Amino acid sequence: MKSLASKTIRGIEAPPIAEAMSWISSTPSNRALINLCQAVPSYPPAESLADEVGRLAKLPETSLYSEILGIPALREALASSLSADYQARILPENIAITAGCNQAFAATMMALAEAGDNVVLPVPYYFNHHMWLEMLGIRPRYLQAIKGGGTTPVAADAAPLIDERTRAIVLCSPNNPTGAIYPAGTIEEFHALARKHGIALVVDETYKDFRADPASPHGLFNQKDWGDNFIHLYSFSKVFALTGYRVGSVTASPVFLAELEKILDCVAICAPTISQGAALYGLRALEDWKNQKLAMAKEKAVALRNAFMQPGLDYKLLSAGAFFAYIQHPFSEDAKSVAMRLAQKHDLLALPGSMFGPGQEQYLRLAFANVEAGLMPDVVARLIESQG
Repeated sequence: MKSLASKTIRGIEAPPIAEAMSWISSTPSNRALINLCQAVPSYPPAESLADEVGRLAKLPETSLYSEILGIPALREALASSLSADYQARILPENIAITAGCNQAFAATMMALAEAGDNVVLPVPYYFNHHMWLEMLGIRPRYLQAIKGGGTTPVAADAAPLIDERTRAIVLCSPNNPTGAIYPAGTIEEFHALARKHGIALVVDETYKDFRADPASPHGLFNQKDWGDNFIHLYSFSKVFALTGYRVGSVTASPVFLAELEKILDCVAICAPTISQGAALYGLRALEDWKNQKLAMAKEKAVALRNAFMQPGLDYKLLSAGAFFAYIQHPFSEDAKSVAMRLAQKHDLLALPGSMFGPGQEQYLRLAFANVEAGLMPDVVARLIESQG
């Protein structure tokens, strides 16, 4: 049947998660699948949050639109939370609430650039970032982040990629897919580069709450006129286990948010009102619950690192943090073939590096937050099994 979709959309690969799920063998196995495919918490939201959602559902105003940029109380609470986290003064008028961080990124890119412009995008990248740029006709300028055994991009390497059509540099820290947590100095060097060229630095910090160091991730919010060049993206999905609720944010200058508001109004009008209420409750009442879950995430990362010390393992762990690990496989075949074999013969579902950009055929992504810490030795055991 002939597709009615545009040539641009037809030329974009299908969402990787759905494709990976299709690799699961239809032949029953005598052991459970270890699913390291998609980044979702392995636990539900707090019971008290679920109770709050039930209460909100009975309020007549919950069924209505909120303000386009979000419920004022949530904007105020998030501004206060970010101010404490970054040791800076962030105001409610700097906050826009979105229907998830994917919408935050999509609307931000639409506001910053148009077809024919380009954006510096470190590789490996978060695949939805890349897909959206392609849909808009914005050209990614690939910045290879993996070099010398590390997974952190270098600002000096980005400088030659910037020209008169460059509109932004995109960073994701803690990173999806590598799990790498970029040093504050690295982020600040990229901001200096962006400011020098009069372009935006867009930092997706969806996983900021899961960083190992409690110190501020960077000092950008304390720089004079930070909103001239810096845009911050965030999500409540992971920290409060609200992935299906779809609520995130953009923190930027009021001038930029006034333009962003036009886009948000045309896409979803506002984030779901009930989801905004859930996020507000999380910020106000779930600090202890959140800290318990953050400790659990750190335990999982430590367990994975320890498991990779097992003798006989030819896979190499390049980085691990927040929800993700990036590993180098030992085979001459392409990453997709390796990932499919792991899924179908060894009951271990991971994503191939080729889904995260060019030059990634030697790598796999493990979304380890999906499983418990006690399963990490089994993950490594199945990797060793695949070597035989």
